[in-house]
Amino acid sequence: MDFTLAAEEMKAVLNRLRRAQGQIAGVIKMIEEGRPCDEVVTQLAAASRALDRAGFAIIATGLEHCMTEAEGEGETGMDREQMRARLEKLFLSLA
Repeated sequence: MDFTLAAEEMKAVLNRLRRAQGQIAGVIKMIEEGRPCDEVVTQLAAASRALDRAGFAIIATGLEHCMTEAEGEGETGMDREQMRARLEKLFLSLA
């Protein structure tokens, strides 16, 4: 299931990933500084949410692309059940 994100979608995903990258760097620094556990966990949860949102945006774009391709071409190289199983696996990987 190959796809290319549209420019606006790519920009949003990259922004989320950069935010998560900054949050993870912040978590590392907080741990090195011996900051309180609740502050570290709060920041780590924020990074996790940013990564999840980026992943879901990528999956949603892939799903849209797959469905458009399936409707437009009639043949994707995968039958419907294989596509469903693959998309389910992607969603569950973020659960």
